Amino acid sequence: MADEMAKARVAKPGGDTIFGKIIRKEIPTTLLHEDDLCIAFPDVSPQAPTHILVVPKKPIVQLSQAEDSDAALLGHLMLIAKKCAKEAGLTKGYRIVVNDGPDGGQSVYHIHIHVLGGRPLAWPPG
Repeated sequence: MADEMAKARVAKPGGDTIFGKIIRKEIPTTLLHEDDLCIAFPDVSPQAPTHILVVPKKPIVQLSQAEDSDAALLGHLMLIAKKCAKEAGLTKGYRIVVNDGPDGGQSVYHIHIHVLGGRPLAWPPG
């Protein structure tokens, strides 16, 4: 967790991100879902036994910069997160996380939803 927060403190908004490269298929990954609006794939640095990322193809930098016109896309991402959780067998529950800014732990400035599960998750997080 400390490593992720260290990454978040030095990450900067703007420019291309690893998610843009994955969307363009420049970096290979195991796609769990793909449609016209988004992709989903396993996190390479999982924080739980199941850790899936749902990433829009439109590069919204962070949730706090989303526009009202992004409402349908953001809702779609939530529904895809639910679908991925079900397909991953997370029948006892799961957590959805969106990090925003350095204090929120955002280390990649392309909005994305974390789907975490496969074990009991403590509260409060962090």
